[in-house]
Amino acid sequence: MKGNRTLTLSLTFLLLMGFHAGTSLGAEGGLPAFTDVTAEAGINFKHSFGDMDLTNIVEGTGSGATVFDYNNDGYVDFYFPNGAWLRAVNDNRGRRLRDKLQNQLFRNNGDGTFTDVTADAGVGDKSPSFGASTADFDSDGDQDIYVLNYGPNVLYRNNGDGTFTDISAASGLADPSWSLSAPWIDYDNDGDLDVFVANYLQYDDGKFRAYYAAAGYPGPLSYASQDDKLYRNNGDGTFTDVSREAGITGLNGRAMSATAADLNDDGFIDIYVANDATENFYYENTGKGTFVEKGLFLGLAFGEHGQGVSSMGPYAGDIDRNGRLDVYVPDMGYSSVLMNQGEYFEDQTTRSKVALACGQYTGWGGLLFDFDNDGFLDLFVSNGNAHHEYTEEDVLLHNDRTGVYVDVSRQSGAYFEEKHVGRGSSFADYDNDGDLDLIVVNLNDSAKLLRNDGGTRNNWIIVVPSLSSPDRYADGARVTVTAGSLKQVQDAVPVRGYLSQVDPRLHFGLGSASQIDSIEIRWPGNVVERLENVPVNQILKVTRKAR
Repeated sequence: MKGNRTLTLSLTFLLLMGFHAGTSLGAEGGLPAFTDVTAEAGINFKHSFGDMDLTNIVEGTGSGATVFDYNNDGYVDFYFPNGAWLRAVNDNRGRRLRDKLQNQLFRNNGDGTFTDVTADAGVGDKSPSFGASTADFDSDGDQDIYVLNYGPNVLYRNNGDGTFTDISAASGLADPSWSLSAPWIDYDNDGDLDVFVANYLQYDDGKFRAYYAAAGYPGPLSYASQDDKLYRNNGDGTFTDVSREAGITGLNGRAMSATAADLNDDGFIDIYVANDATENFYYENTGKGTFVEKGLFLGLAFGEHGQGVSSMGPYAGDIDRNGRLDVYVPDMGYSSVLMNQGEYFEDQTTRSKVALACGQYTGWGGLLFDFDNDGFLDLFVSNGNAHHEYTEEDVLLHNDRTGVYVDVSRQSGAYFEEKHVGRGSSFADYDNDGDLDLIVVNLNDSAKLLRNDGGTRNNWIIVVPSLSSPDRYADGARVTVTAGSLKQVQDAVPVRGYLSQVDPRLHFGLGSASQIDSIEIRWPGNVVERLENVPVNQILKVTRKAR
């Protein structure tokens, strides 16, 4: 520790035996395999777009998965947004689904199983929902839920007793647009969390019909765009739309998802928006309460060597372990691997071999995660046709540590032999055993929970940066873990990928390293703390006392 700042360490050594006795390893190089444990875990969520047949862009957008710990018991829970039947969107044949669909919350029981607690918690919104994000917006020590809808969004305040209260209207966050994604950041550095809302397009209730019939339905450019929004937290349970003064309006984007990360490493969290069929936006945080859009200038606006593509869910991670965050964006083509060169981003989709593996698929939920704990970020992509219920395989690519990705899907479990119409995906260490498991949401089909078997052959650490008064997650903190020559950087912003939120605890694979040389935490406000000689294989909660 440095100076007279107080750093409280809660060393929670969860060297758990896991919930399963044995592990199975992938055939190539001793890599882990993934086992479908959806049924035995009690995850019975089935997505529906509110109709019998896929007939429009609202139905085809799908939904994601949200991972968070709603009851603060140390085990992550799952929230799944679902569709709904609407007269203005869905066909009459789907009327039997009216008021029959709702979002679902599954509580982690801590023994490898989950319980559907939607009714008890009061979070079963019946709107057409697409994404959800969580944050302790009122700084009371528990996570609240913000649901992104076709129509007014819903904000559920966590009551701290296992129940939630709908405060959407009173809060000012009942955005009436078609919203898909919402990362939380403290953009103005006042100590509370603000929220960026990524909005898609203005659907016309099916009026536009001049399209190629084989395409199934009109694409995104057939409809007017909707502006994204930035809402400032007023600190009293209400929010104010500050989009115009912050500089994020009037750019004609059609956001599919957004994420937030400090891409230029200046201590301020930036925002990256993946747009459908138009250029992507990179809003650089000036540190003065405003943003400047620099996507085109920095090489973050387009993929495929400049061609505009239908970008899906963005993910920021340090692929080459040089201390700078890169960006991965799946799309309807070859994907985009945008490597951070400091002054600009370079498209290395072809060089990385990601184009070769993903070019035959329609990618949606892309995750950069270290599934074998070797210290390098691997890649999972959920795939599925955009305009028809045509199924595709998902893809798992292993980082060979030279910037090249190797397709190991066939060696990674029976699930990768299946075909689904994939949409959102997320990851979580749901069993607290030290390796990352997968959650995949499929269009008009059952979600899947895939347990990682074999990931703990290598060492690991999970870091949970927390603020005190009361104890709450330190959104926006940067954590740097150094073990030998391997240095890893992550930002504590869990809204990543397509319509999803990943496990907010920061997971670092360590390979064969038996000790961590240092863990550096840059707290919100740019105060830096440092730990040295930290044991591996633990869930480490680091709490910064109030100053």
